[in-house]
Amino acid sequence: MAETEPGFTLIRGALLADPAKRRAAPADVLIEDGVIREVGAGLAAPAGATVVDGSGHIIMPGLINSHMHGHGGLARGQGDRWTLELLLAAAPWIGGNRSLQDKKLTTQICAAEMVLKGCTAAYDLYYEFPLPTADGMDAAAEAYAEVGMRAVLAPMVADRTMYEAIPGLHDALPGTLQAAVAKLRLRPPEETLTAIGTVLKNWRWASKDIRTAVAPTIPHHCSDTFMCGCAKLARDHGVGLHSHVGESKVQALVGIKRYGKTLTAHMGDLGLLGPEFTAAHAIWLDDDDMKRIRDAGGSLAHNAGSNMRLGNGLVRLRRALDIGVNVGIGTDGANCSDNQNMFEAMRYASMASKTQTPDPHHWASVEEIYNAATKGSARALGFKDIGAIAPGMKADIVFLGLETLNWIPHNWTVNQMVHAEDGTGVRHVMIGGRFVVRDGKLLTLDVAKLAREAEAARERLEALNAGMLDLYNKLEPIVASFCPGMAAQPYHVRQYVCDAPN
Repeated sequence: MAETEPGFTLIRGALLADPAKRRAAPADVLIEDGVIREVGAGLAAPAGATVVDGSGHIIMPGLINSHMHGHGGLARGQGDRWTLELLLAAAPWIGGNRSLQDKKLTTQICAAEMVLKGCTAAYDLYYEFPLPTADGMDAAAEAYAEVGMRAVLAPMVADRTMYEAIPGLHDALPGTLQAAVAKLRLRPPEETLTAIGTVLKNWRWASKDIRTAVAPTIPHHCSDTFMCGCAKLARDHGVGLHSHVGESKVQALVGIKRYGKTLTAHMGDLGLLGPEFTAAHAIWLDDDDMKRIRDAGGSLAHNAGSNMRLGNGLVRLRRALDIGVNVGIGTDGANCSDNQNMFEAMRYASMASKTQTPDPHHWASVEEIYNAATKGSARALGFKDIGAIAPGMKADIVFLGLETLNWIPHNWTVNQMVHAEDGTGVRHVMIGGRFVVRDGKLLTLDVAKLAREAEAARERLEALNAGMLDLYNKLEPIVASFCPGMAAQPYHVRQYVCDAPN
């Protein structure tokens, strides 16, 4: 990541987005050593300050992606009509046989897209098979550092494959496929925990605001001992814990079948919920589940795009907000939601809220969506000094051009950010007071070179993973039959009539 810009910078004459106001109002922003010192009209420029002309632009805090997967960058556009379980079955095909350079490249693709579309920090659940490596996580961190983003990088881990985690699925496979998926088994839990510990202990990127966390991927893909081991590592190192909870109906049903309670209740009973805990997706959570996470001080990462793309359902966002749980917005992976566009993620979150009832009083407002994609996501990442343009906050600032069609005419700032802006209006992006995007061009990475490298990697990996594609084609009809059949069973999400938090 580019170092924080030293000295004073004054942004003069921009319109400052404020969800409390219908239209952004003129304001100057004074930045010292990458930190916002003052916000107001008519600020004087200190001696030697760099003055940035903000006229013709709306400025907003950089969007913050509360849940994505850097390993998904090289797997963009690989599937259609995939459920979550089909995506997991395809993982060895679309993500296998990657070199260390591939691991960096796939993350660069995601980071470049996020920054160019106004996102300045992300929570990346990064997967390596059969277990995380210090070199692989270091390569991903290097990708963020070179592009210029802040990030939380969490090794995504499990000690059970999907075929072991979903009751009956392994037995539904013929013997030849049972033998084939046996080769996909993960390393023993103690070996994986040791590998995570090595990554956390030797992390060298904290000074760049690229932090670590731990991500036991899906609760029932992890033994209780393994989950508790992940939580202990997170506590011992003072980092976050992030898991996919209630993403699909299959997950919710397996939780009841395996534990006799919801996945969230089980994690709560194991002592895994806390202020540093984030539950990704959180579609199949009842009110009690949401209250457990709220009372523990945790967060939800709402990924409306992939929730719809994979057919998993719609988060009860209005209910989550009314209960009082912190909500962030995420894109999920480019291998399942196709892009890393946080403006689109906000729009999807708003639209998904509006499809669940004809009563607009129960829809999420644009102000709530905007706050979730900034302050809510910042809290999920564990950052206290990003997500707003205010004194004491880091100068992560996005400039939107008022001459772009998304802003013609400019009627209601935050509404148009959520419903009209699609990333094409991003003109400049500043992180830590330093421009990483200027006039729509990424300054820290050669995108044309990135495209050439990605195409060469795609061609090479396609040949290397041909056998895994063949295996997927054999598994697909069974997984596509068994899992929807299981999901046809009833599962009731408990909720209460009263809208007031309790």
